[in-house]
Amino acid sequence: MGKLTKNQKLALEKIEAGKAYTLAEAAEKVKEITYTKFDASLDIDVRLGVDPRKANQMVRGVVTLPHGTGKQVKVLVLCNSDVESAAKAAGADYVGLDEYIEKIKGGWTDIDVIITQPAIMGKIGALGRILGPRGLMPNPKSGTVTNDVAKAVEEVKKGKIDFKVDKNGIVHSSIGKVSFTAEQMRENAREFISTLIKLKPATAKGTYIKSIYLSSTMSPGIKVDAKTVDD
Repeated sequence: MGKLTKNQKLALEKIEAGKAYTLAEAAEKVKEITYTKFDASLDIDVRLGVDPRKANQMVRGVVTLPHGTGKQVKVLVLCNSDVESAAKAAGADYVGLDEYIEKIKGGWTDIDVIITQPAIMGKIGALGRILGPRGLMPNPKSGTVTNDVAKAVEEVKKGKIDFKVDKNGIVHSSIGKVSFTAEQMRENAREFISTLIKLKPATAKGTYIKSIYLSSTMSPGIKVDAKTVDD
């Protein structure tokens, strides 16, 4: 581990070693230990009691955060011309098809989410090597492949995010900004965790929620007592 900065030392001094905080306390504490000059992201890490190598224990889903992500999400809609106007009216930042496919082939990925129609997926398949590693490939399970592209755009703009457990059994996501009130942070975290619980695989044995940590950009993680999520 490298040498700690002055702010990192200050942050660690404010966290009680080994303590699991209530969700409400953890939200307050994240605000207290964040020293970045920019509006840092609020991050959550949840370790699950699943084996992601088994298909029937893969945890993946979507959640609409009550207070959004605090981030301006840039949305590209790849669609047929007959729904372009509806996509634009819903708030899409970029709307089109062939010209954007060519731009992506040329290396353009300055977007956060791509939404498309099922009929268009055949054209997008060739972009998998570019979009896949960046987490931009549209997927029916995340609601980004749909015939109702306008509704999908509206949901993403309101704070809908998708998540997936990684190979280590951890779900990591940004669920807001430190500029949110502690109550807004708590409610976003509670909604995220509640969604994870609903997605518990029937084949998962033992403790499902093994640990929960809240942190901000560059801050230490704060352990959350899972029993306090609904308090």
